Amino acid sequence: MNSISSVCVYCASSRQIAPVYVDAARELGTLLGERGIRLINGAGSIGLMRVSADAAMAAGGKVTGVIPQFMMDEGWGYDRLTELRVVDSMHQRKQLMADLSDAVIALPGGIGTLEELLEIITWKQLGLYLKPIVILNTDNYYQPLLAMLRQAAEQHFMRPTHADLWQVATTPQEAVGLIHTTPAWDPNLRKFAAI
Repeated sequence: MNSISSVCVYCASSRQIAPVYVDAARELGTLLGERGIRLINGAGSIGLMRVSADAAMAAGGKVTGVIPQFMMDEGWGYDRLTELRVVDSMHQRKQLMADLSDAVIALPGGIGTLEELLEIITWKQLGLYLKPIVILNTDNYYQPLLAMLRQAAEQHFMRPTHADLWQVATTPQEAVGLIHTTPAWDPNLRKFAAI
């Protein structure tokens, strides 16, 4: 079992999201809060970011949000979190979110979420982030991306073993289980190694 005290949650900040995704975000936040696992996110005040953060705090958990100053200046930050860290740039935001986390769970989201997810997978491939990464494939949202990644492996743009850089869950409960049981990634051997 991995020792997990904090999880970085990537997700949408859109207001126009189907209830199935809102429910999954709320359930994930609740599960993390109940287990005393700190939720790390981008400190957005709307969408799945806020839903998951509010659920975690309502369940007794803590939430650390990381946001660039320019977003705070625009009024996009959520200042009711347990902790709010304001940084200078998007790059610093992503680095700090990764540094603070023991695992990543990606809920459905837009281009920002996809960018964060693909970057952290790349970091893991390069040995810069060796912790569990779970894609929460609510309502099959991520099927096109997963198909694209399979095609990349089939056409030799990535190694087949790189498909082991992430795990896929269909429910928040499964996602939380996977962060605890995913083996460590050994970037030197390009395969999983025992913890």
